[in-house]
Order: sequence, then structure tokens, then C-alpha cells
Amino acid sequence: MQYQKLNHTYMIMSQRKLTNRIISSAAANNNNNNNNNIGSSSSSMSISSSSSLLMPDDQKTSIPIPGTYGWWVVGPLRDRLDYFWFQGAESFFKKRMDKYKSSVYRTNVPPCFPLFAGVNPNVIAVLDCESFSHLFDMDIIEKKNILIGDFMPSLTYTGNLRVCAYLDTAEHTHAQVKSFVLDILKRSSTIWVSSWLSSLDTMWSAMDESLSTKGKASYLIPLQKSIFSFLTKSIVGADPASSPHIAESGYRMLDEWIALQILPTVEAGKFLQPLEEILLHSFAYPFWFVKRGYNKLVDFIAKEGEEVLQRGQNQFGLSRDETIHNLLFVLGFNAFGGFSVFLPTLLSHLGKDTTGVQKNLREEVRSKMAATNSTVLSFELIKQMPLVQSYVYETLRLNPPVPIQYGRARKDFLLSSHDSAFDVKKGELLCGYQPLVMRDPKVFDDPETFVPDRFVGEKGQELLNHLYWSNGPQTGSPSPSNKQCPAKDFVAPTACLFVADLFQRYDFITCNSTGHITAAVKAGTIN
Repeated sequence: MQYQKLNHTYMIMSQRKLTNRIISSAAANNNNNNNNNIGSSSSSMSISSSSSLLMPDDQKTSIPIPGTYGWWVVGPLRDRLDYFWFQGAESFFKKRMDKYKSSVYRTNVPPCFPLFAGVNPNVIAVLDCESFSHLFDMDIIEKKNILIGDFMPSLTYTGNLRVCAYLDTAEHTHAQVKSFVLDILKRSSTIWVSSWLSSLDTMWSAMDESLSTKGKASYLIPLQKSIFSFLTKSIVGADPASSPHIAESGYRMLDEWIALQILPTVEAGKFLQPLEEILLHSFAYPFWFVKRGYNKLVDFIAKEGEEVLQRGQNQFGLSRDETIHNLLFVLGFNAFGGFSVFLPTLLSHLGKDTTGVQKNLREEVRSKMAATNSTVLSFELIKQMPLVQSYVYETLRLNPPVPIQYGRARKDFLLSSHDSAFDVKKGELLCGYQPLVMRDPKVFDDPETFVPDRFVGEKGQELLNHLYWSNGPQTGSPSPSNKQCPAKDFVAPTACLFVADLFQRYDFITCNSTGHITAAVKAGTIN
């Protein structure tokens, strides 16, 4: 079905397998590009890491940023074809890191020629934990209109408004909307867990039936329906069941709406080249393809979410349109989109594991439940399950739901990597590819390997300072003055609830590579 193809489009970047080891090649700089003329920095800063392997900042010498943007049109087009066709996103960044022998370098990222004339593809890649962390410093980084790079989808996708994700922290409306979203999440905490567990109960019942009748159960769509139902209740304060069409198709409307916005920037993974380049990456898709579904979601929120809408207007000074479209963006793009990428990845990895970690997770969940005489899961109970938490964190490390983060230099500054420093000029765009950043060998031991208990114990807790999936460290706190995910403190615990609930129901599950659960052994079957 068409919506399934669109759904895979925005999920594929977080679910691709690791590429083979890359062979180094010689560096080649294009000195004719004016953007490579690096001047002195007018201000310096240091974002330090806890790793003992880092060179002290006062011993780092500023050097020119390696890499090249190439000739006009030709360079960006060549990089685009490498990114989408000849290499793939991960290999694209890795090859250039090996080529320039630097985790900081100049390159181009899509979209570009021919129909993106107003988009500048030139970026400075930052691919280690030290350099990447500069993206969180709002004193030197601006975030205006760069959620997915220099390309910004048409405002018609968001009610002709710039929603919070495209606002910079210096803009007054950002603080208003971010405060509103944080307030929604705080208030939702009273029903968040119960709504999630109730949705999971419905999902697993349907999966059990499918397993018993068909011998396997596809989990992507049932999981998305559960995610949509619980998030709509928790964030909007509305039950999708009040509108049968929204209850049945709301998740699909969001899939299509998200996919069309980001198509020019992501690998589709389903089309044969060069058709993918011609049909998906050469132009921006117009809003009218998804207008009908989006407007139905707007109408649903306007009718069923009145209490939340009134709070946005009366307590946070937002207009009704600002409240509706920001609420829908948070519900759809941020929350639903993020969970729809992360939770299937979590389940797939768990169901294909052959190391015996399911046994360890099962024993931890059940022993903590028994020790506390608990029959119902809670966020407080999850805090007593260090292995479950670590498993979720490790999945986030290797499979960040948002693989790329961007930031534009607010002013000239000195950017530090582990062993070098680079002058960055005001207006230059930084691009961090998280799947590589989160495998930084100077921070994470055995970085390519999934280690379930990596974040257990004192050393593991220190590593949380370098877990950056949320546009900030796991130890950070989202606020109106930064761009860290407002739901940062909800995402990992919600995923932990998912894992713990699974092992309350089942002793063991297996998944295949096509998105199906092929076996689920009921709890109590295995001693």
C-alpha cells in the first residue's frame, strides 16, 4: 500500500544496517571555493567531555577545516548522488571522515540541484562527541528554520505558521510554545502510563490473535495505532475513539504528512535508482497531496482538544491557530514520528537477539515486580530496573530516532574536536550525523557493538553525558531557552515500560527481518 511505502521513507534512516569497513582515500581540496577561506575566530568556547582521552583545549591549535564543496552545481550534485545512490548516508559521512582524517570537514548534503535553487547544501560535518556537542550551545548556535537542514518544507504543511521546531530560542514565540508543550507533558503525566499500558494491552491482544491464526504477526501498524491512540489521549486530551475515521486512519494521515515533508532529505530505500533520484529527491512535494488528511486532524483537535487549546491561548498567549498547529506538530512529527521509528527498532532488535539478553531482562522485570509486590508498572518502578533502562539507552545510542542534527553559527567561534580546533564563521551550517557520533571510540568502548549493560553502574551513568539522541545530553533538561526535546524525560521511560510490559506477558519473543513477530511464548512457560 502507498502509505506503507511513505512510512518506510522516514523510518529507513534510523533502521539501516551498519555499513562495511571503509577504505581510506587521498584528500582533495578545491581551493577555488570561497567558503573555504577561513579567518580568525572573534570568540572562543569550550564544551568539555568527561573522557580522559581528550586533549586539553589550551593545547589545541586552530587549523583550516578540511574538505571541499566542489564546483558550483557539480559538487553538490555529485555529493547528492553519493549520499542517496552510490554510498548511502552513513557510508557518505564515514568515507569522508576517513578521507580527510578528521571528524570535522566541509561537504554538501541534500537537497540540491535542480529544483532547490534557494537551498544551500554546504555544511560543516561534526562527527565526534566533542564537536557535535557545540550544537547544544544556544549562545553560538542558531536554530531558525533548520530542522532538516537548509531546506524547509512549505509552511502550508503547518497551517502557514512556523511551528516551534523551526523557531530559534531568541524568538519570543519559541519560549511561549516550548513552555506550553512542557506544561502539556507535565499535566499528561497523570494519565501517560495508564494510557500507554492500555494501548499496549489492545495491541498485544490483536497480535496474539494473529499469531494463533496465521503463525506470525506484523507489528508495525498495530504498534503505530497504539502509539497514536495513547499520544492523542495524553497530549491532546482527546480519545480517537470519538471519531471512528480518526481512530482507524489517523496514524496513516500522520505517516503521509511526515513523509512528504522530508522526502527530499532521506533515503527512501524502496525505489530503484535512478527513479528514486528523479521522483523523490529532485523537488519538494506539494501539501495538497496530504491536505485532506491534515485538515481532518486539525478539525479533530479543534473539536476534541478544547481544554488544551484554551490553556495555550489563555495561559501562554498563543493564538488559536498557533496552538492547534503547534499541538499537531508535537503530536505528529515529534512524538508519533519519533516513537514510530524508535519502538519498532527496539522490538526488532530485541526479537532478533541471540545473546540471551531476553532472559536477563525478563528476570529483572519480574524480580522487581515481586520485590515491590507490584502488579502494575509505573515510572517509579522502571527506575529500579537498571538493565531495562540500559537496554533502551543502548538502542537509542545506536539507533537515534533523528539521525541528523543541524545548527547555524550565530557568530564566529572556535569549534573543538577531540584533538583539534577549527574557526567557524557566522552563518555557516553545522551538520551532525548521530549514528557516527554515537560510535565515537574516544568516548564509547567497543562502539560498534550493542552492549546491553553499557549504561549500568557508575561508569554507565557517566556515559549518559554523551547520549545525544534528544538534541542534548541525556543528563540535560529541556527548557524554553534550549532546543532539547521537550519529551526527553518521557521517551526513555516510555520505552522501558514497553520492554517491561512485554516481559510481564511473555517469556520470549522472536522477530524476523520483515517486521513480523514469529513466536511469542506466554509468561510462565519457561522456568
